[in-house]
Amino acid sequence: MIPWIFQHFRDLLPGATVFRYVTFRAALAAATAFLLSLLLGPLVIRTLKRLKMGQHIREEGPQHHQSKAGTPTMGGILVLLVILLSTLLWCDLKSGAIWVALMALLGFGCVGAFDDAQKLLKRQNLGLRSWQKMLLLTVISLVVGGLILHFGLRGQATSQLSMPFFKNFRPDVGIFLLPWIWLVMVGTSNAVNLTDGLDGLAIGGMLVVALTFALLAYVAGHARMANYLFVPFVPGGAELTVFMGAMAGASLGFLWFNAHPAEVFMGDTGSLGLGGALGAVALMIKQELLLVIAGGVFVLEAVSVILQVGSYKLRGGKRIFRMAPFHHHLELGGLKETKVVIRLWITAIVCSILALSSLKLR
Repeated sequence: MIPWIFQHFRDLLPGATVFRYVTFRAALAAATAFLLSLLLGPLVIRTLKRLKMGQHIREEGPQHHQSKAGTPTMGGILVLLVILLSTLLWCDLKSGAIWVALMALLGFGCVGAFDDAQKLLKRQNLGLRSWQKMLLLTVISLVVGGLILHFGLRGQATSQLSMPFFKNFRPDVGIFLLPWIWLVMVGTSNAVNLTDGLDGLAIGGMLVVALTFALLAYVAGHARMANYLFVPFVPGGAELTVFMGAMAGASLGFLWFNAHPAEVFMGDTGSLGLGGALGAVALMIKQELLLVIAGGVFVLEAVSVILQVGSYKLRGGKRIFRMAPFHHHLELGGLKETKVVIRLWITAIVCSILALSSLKLR
């Protein structure tokens, strides 16, 4: 919106042309999202408390987590709101990619919000049934995937995948592209959701990955840079840099309130929304496989749950970990919550550095 306004005054106001630059607008989107989070955060927390939106803690979890019972949840509403406002303010709204990213963010976020509301209304840790949640996420994923394909938001060679560390090897998924889109979006959203179990863990990891994908989106949308780094060029992909900047700013702002001891939890509202949007952006810039590396902490948490459940069912109740997801395994091993969170943040940073390094190693 603001770039469109200044476009009409570029001949009258000195420096107005700076709003054309993606990097400048991405920085402003991040700053706007961060400041809006600090401004609106206390109001959202007070409102959630007044509505008695307190978190219910599982009895089978680590016992010290019981002290967190009653902490306001559904704080993801704050994250989604500030991303939406920052995006509308600083993005080029003619970009179809931006609207698809917003659809993924709000669509998955609404499913999460409905799930959170169900848990709170029933006054127990039970929300939507697994098949109900999966059905809703599948419908939204297929709609988003259909729009990506219809408007050609993956550029040329739509069904090809970009392989990390390989410059010429680009496997083609062909007719399985739509199921692939579903897998990336639903898988990413659930991985982020599983990671959201300790104060600041998921949102801190999202901050790191959002910054990484802001840079990747910029590279993918810059023809000369994409060619130099052997990254698939996606026309219009650079505009997603602004969206990811807003996501990074919102993550940092929410971390202000979610850091230990957390004043608010983002719930499924935030984790599903952020994960769905991240998956959609990765798909549009053809870096979904690089997301596996950059989002290594999210992958680790999701795989730990899969292995734990599989082991329990196939090995007669035997477990691999003390408790899944993996962060609870570390807690039950004697590490304090803050140490677990910081070490996994460090792991997230290392994973993102590895992901970015792969561009030069192609």
